[in-house]
Amino acid sequence: MESLARISSLLESARELTLDAAQATRSSRNSRPLDRTQIKKLLDSRNERDVLDDAQVRALALKTMSGIRVPVISQIVSLAIKKGVADMSPYVRRAAALAIPKCYRLDPSQEPQLVDYLTTLLGDKQYYVAGAAVISFMEMCPERIDLIHKNYRSLVKKIVDMDEWGQLATLRMAAYYARKCFPRRTRKAGLAEKSGQAADLQGFYDDTGVETNSSEVILDPDLQLLLNSIKPLLQSRNSGVVVAVVRCYAELGTREYVKLAIGPLVALLRGASDIQQVALYNVVSICLRWPEDFVKYANHFLVRDSDSTAVWELKLEILTLIFPHSNAHIKSLILHELEHFSRGSSNPLLVRESVRAIGRCAQADSSMATRCLRLLLGQIASLDGRLAAESLTVIRHLIQQDPEGHVGTVVRLAKNLDSATDPQARATIIWLVGEFAGLRGEDNIAADVLRILLKDFATESEAAKQQIVLLAAKVYLHHINRINEKKELDEGSGEKITELDPPVSPDEDNNQLAKLWEYALLLVRYDVSYDLRDRARMYRALLAVPQLATLMLLAPKPAPQAPILAGGGGIHGLKGYTPLPDWVKAGHEPDPTLRNNGLPTESYGESKGVVPASQRLDNMASKGSSVSPTIKNGDAVGSKTLDDWLAEDEGQEEESSEEEEELDDDDEEEEEEEDSEEGEDEDEEESGEEDYEEESGGENDRLVKS
Repeated sequence: MESLARISSLLESARELTLDAAQATRSSRNSRPLDRTQIKKLLDSRNERDVLDDAQVRALALKTMSGIRVPVISQIVSLAIKKGVADMSPYVRRAAALAIPKCYRLDPSQEPQLVDYLTTLLGDKQYYVAGAAVISFMEMCPERIDLIHKNYRSLVKKIVDMDEWGQLATLRMAAYYARKCFPRRTRKAGLAEKSGQAADLQGFYDDTGVETNSSEVILDPDLQLLLNSIKPLLQSRNSGVVVAVVRCYAELGTREYVKLAIGPLVALLRGASDIQQVALYNVVSICLRWPEDFVKYANHFLVRDSDSTAVWELKLEILTLIFPHSNAHIKSLILHELEHFSRGSSNPLLVRESVRAIGRCAQADSSMATRCLRLLLGQIASLDGRLAAESLTVIRHLIQQDPEGHVGTVVRLAKNLDSATDPQARATIIWLVGEFAGLRGEDNIAADVLRILLKDFATESEAAKQQIVLLAAKVYLHHINRINEKKELDEGSGEKITELDPPVSPDEDNNQLAKLWEYALLLVRYDVSYDLRDRARMYRALLAVPQLATLMLLAPKPAPQAPILAGGGGIHGLKGYTPLPDWVKAGHEPDPTLRNNGLPTESYGESKGVVPASQRLDNMASKGSSVSPTIKNGDAVGSKTLDDWLAEDEGQEEESSEEEEELDDDDEEEEEEEDSEEGEDEDEEESGEEDYEEESGGENDRLVKS
């Protein structure tokens, strides 16, 4: 009795919860919500017709049942889904589609029959149901592309009418399906097929010149159907749908399709900060491939004070990507923007990234490198130590790209050692002086800079002291190498030393370089930093073997490339991003006839665009012909003169008279033939009657005899 009482109490509680859920759940705007008393009446009714007549009640019951997370009732839920799949109402079928993944989570062993239900719902004619079926498909079995083959075209055509969630799921499904079923095929197109502008751009961006043949992507007709069907979604109010369409165009389509999506993508920058961040990630991803398409939108990527850190980082990256492809006005605008934020911003992170962006602009466009370097050199004397240090780091990157052309820049930097106070800035300048200490031989300023720095060695920071010791080692190593080279030259020339020749000994300047090295070691010996003392001992051991020291200290260093800001580049920097699979290889794709559904399809390269009427008229005019003739009553009507019309009328009259004469002759012949045939028929009838009379008379005689 206690168990029955407990069950009855649970049922009462479930009834009350159902009443509350049904009252809270709103139906569509065009239909009236059910009253609480009506729902209670339906629950208390024992007549199934009262409950089953309302489609919304059936859908709500299926939704409520599938939401109960009790694995024991999974078979009951599966049975309810089966009935819902065959229901006449699209609301119930949609509820059944959304209940499939819930039932699968309750009991994965129900997968085979749930897949059958899902296959039926994917082919539903109602877009309201098909969108929900795709959502369940992507959640339950996104890799089962065999379920999509026969429904692919219908789903693509319904995507415009689906709700926003269905559109997002269908776009993800279509992108995965396209990579698995449509191989990426190209064909070589001659230069004559390309426009003049495309040829000029190819010659401008390629170092090897314009090629005679270039590849052109051939789109599968079914893939082209997808790309054309999702064009209206670029006008969607949902930013997620717009971004999904852009990703489809970027990952599946050609550059022509991507150009259509750039405007709607840039328009998302008017939204909230999180929407801007996602949109900018996609802009960076596309801009890495086709930066020139974003040049005209440069004003949209200027940094605002209200931008978050992630947003302005991406904007700076986009500005540096489009910089080499912009005209002089846009380049000047970008540099002024970066200079403003590098000097006047209170955000130290923005200052640092602005200076780095100037360096990337200088690396990307050699024609503007001088101006960028001038901007950076002007910031060395800044009171902001971080700005000066970051500017020197970028200058170092630029000098390493062309050491011979920046000897004067190194001298100018060495003069700024007296005014530079930031430890990192001083260390950078000292490193640059030591890195180029071998240029111009003995005329280099490295020895004089070392002499000046050793005077105040004790007051320098540890970072500057490390670079001073390294500078001393490099200067002394260059001195040793010059002496060794001079000895090799003397031995190779075969000159003999006579008594009149002075003895070979280091000159006064060389003795000073050796003394500077010994003095630097003496200063380091009594320094408090054990790291600095260890470095000095290592340098002394290396200089004992000049060849090894040359390999270690004077090895050529590659010019560093400034990394991009966007966390790995474009969309791949977003958390949770799942890349699409690679394109299927040609010959390994599924049979295209699986998508036919009894309809003929075009093959690769046979799809023809719609030719406008104006273009057809121009083509006809260029060929020297008039407008295409129209067919009326079997005669071609074109541009004719009055004489032609009269001559044609006379010819028609003669033809009609001849036809009448021929018809008269034919009628006479037919009448004669009919008369002859009638005579023959009469003779046959008479002979038949005589035969019949003879047969009947013979039968009568036999009857009489019997």
